[in-house]
Amino acid sequence: MKLGAENRKEIIVLVVLGALALVLIGRIVFGAGAPIPTATAPIPGNTAPPPPPRPGTRARVVRHARNAAPHSIDPSLRYDWLKASEDTKYEGNGRNIFMLQAEIPTPVENPVKDQKKEEANVPPPPPPPPPITLKFYGFASRPGEPKRVFLSQGEDLFIAAEGEIVDRRYKVLHIAPMSVEIEDVLNNNRQSIPLTQS
Repeated sequence: MKLGAENRKEIIVLVVLGALALVLIGRIVFGAGAPIPTATAPIPGNTAPPPPPRPGTRARVVRHARNAAPHSIDPSLRYDWLKASEDTKYEGNGRNIFMLQAEIPTPVENPVKDQKKEEANVPPPPPPPPPITLKFYGFASRPGEPKRVFLSQGEDLFIAAEGEIVDRRYKVLHIAPMSVEIEDVLNNNRQSIPLTQS
């Protein structure tokens, strides 16, 4: 079988690609493709020597640039930055970041309800004194005698002058033409009773 000029170029390309494939497969299988460890310059303050390279691998020495650009990665330990971070005090809101659920604060009671509770605890005011049940239906006046009034309570009839006590409870304070002022001495209650026509 004869190879033409066109087939010869294709064969050369295939041979070159096959050789490259064999080299890559050989490196992967025999470990030559493992990453090569690099030896770095010692870090100031670190006295441990770098680890030796593994046998069968080449070691590249990478020297640390003293005047590194500000945007490059600097592996040296910056003690001034560590000191600044130690002096920083964290002032949070008290939430524990390690809990799955945040703590729920206790609700503040409604001040309107508190006021109602306080009003409920206040004792009720004392009841008002009972009304005076006497009725004033007339008076009598004789010359030379003090004025007297006619008072009734139910079916009982009382005649009294100013300063006298009626029914062992009511004191007549003042007699006017159309009313009489009476005091309940048991409850210290004063009341003006009008003249009633019967």
